Amino acid sequence: MFLYGQTAGGAGQPNMLSALLPFIIIFVIFYFLIIMPARKKQKRHQELIGGLKGGERVITSGGIYGTVTRIMDDRIEIEVDKNTRLQITKSSISGIVDKTGTEVKPK
Repeated sequence: MFLYGQTAGGAGQPNMLSALLPFIIIFVIFYFLIIMPARKKQKRHQELIGGLKGGERVITSGGIYGTVTRIMDDRIEIEVDKNTRLQITKSSISGIVDKTGTEVKPK
């Protein structure tokens, strides 16, 4: 006799774990390939921004080179030319530039 699509003995029914196992495996692979590296990159960027000091040369995500003149709570002021200063958000700092003009990669 059929009750709601089940046989009397319940034979042939997959258990819950075997039905969810492919999704769990996909999530674990997704975590190790996508989420974990993104978190590491975000942490390195936060350390880079937290360690900024006045006088350092930086490059923004828009490609503007400048020297840090003032650090505020939510933004940074950079000098891009004589008497030309820009206030930018901290998150728009892409990296620190050394004296030769090449970007220094955070560790």
